[in-house]
Amino acid sequence: MRLGLALGYWGRGPDPRHVELAVEAERLGYDSVWTAEAWGSDAFTPLTWIAARTSRIQLGTAVAQMAARTPTATAMHALTLDHLSGGRMMLGLGLSGPQVVEGWYGRPFPKSPLTATREYVEVIRQVLRREGPVELDGRFHSHPYSGQDGTGLGKPLKPITHPLRPGLPVLLGAEGPKNIAQTTRIADGWLPLYWSPLRTDVYEASLTEVPEARGGTGRSHFMIAPMARAQVCEDVAEGLLPVKAMLGFYIGGMGHAVRNFHAELMARMGFEAEARRIQQLFLEGRRAEAIDAVPDAFADEISLVGPRERIAERLTLWRKGPVTDLLITAPDLPTLRTLAELNA
Repeated sequence: MRLGLALGYWGRGPDPRHVELAVEAERLGYDSVWTAEAWGSDAFTPLTWIAARTSRIQLGTAVAQMAARTPTATAMHALTLDHLSGGRMMLGLGLSGPQVVEGWYGRPFPKSPLTATREYVEVIRQVLRREGPVELDGRFHSHPYSGQDGTGLGKPLKPITHPLRPGLPVLLGAEGPKNIAQTTRIADGWLPLYWSPLRTDVYEASLTEVPEARGGTGRSHFMIAPMARAQVCEDVAEGLLPVKAMLGFYIGGMGHAVRNFHAELMARMGFEAEARRIQQLFLEGRRAEAIDAVPDAFADEISLVGPRERIAERLTLWRKGPVTDLLITAPDLPTLRTLAELNA
């Protein structure tokens, strides 16, 4: 099981520790470093900044939001950074949800998310292969554009720049069972949002078609790369507070009362009543209570928090399952070093 460093997205401003953490992760032998985006900082610019200060570590987006860019624009970002970094880019994509897609990006959330995702990935694959002009008679991502409001003058084009790697890995952040199953068919890896090594049965039906790595990715297996908060500390309850705050925000605030993929996932993992309670409290403006309502047991299952010995014991559970890459969100250098030592 490889280790990665997940830096997420910025809050009020850039975190001055991110480059230091990435450089140290590379020195410690971490395989990858990942950035993200929500509705503030973008995923690609910080990753480019990190690329300029490292030389070996793989560079991933976990995740870049599909609604933020057309698939050709995303492919341009990926192939550009792949060239500049010497072939270290991994493109992680996510569809997000209706609240973000329509509220922030001002675009309609696709009525068929699976089709929209499949078309998006297909366009990116065509750009990266550069076998001919990009052409797709799609429902959401037609190339050339064929909508009634178009001019009809669109011309099929292929990228001017020759991609460094036609098989640049494409991963998907998927939560629903059908979306996960499709990910195993069209992507090089999967980025689970929550992963409990105690509840891998939740995903079994969706992972029946997990392939060996597709040609050209440079990876020995289909990647399954969940994120987990890690913190070496004596007080487990205190160490879980940031995990609970994250869960309270995602489950309570990252979605609508009737359409919240994060809450639905928590429910499938055996915490349905708790997920609904968190949503209710958050939507009523009682955010502190929503965070308190997150079960310690759930927060603990999806993280690695506590004394070194406890983390070592729990890390063995992560190694027993299908996880190929564990993406650590760590707040300090000592935690990064401890995980590297325990996973050696």
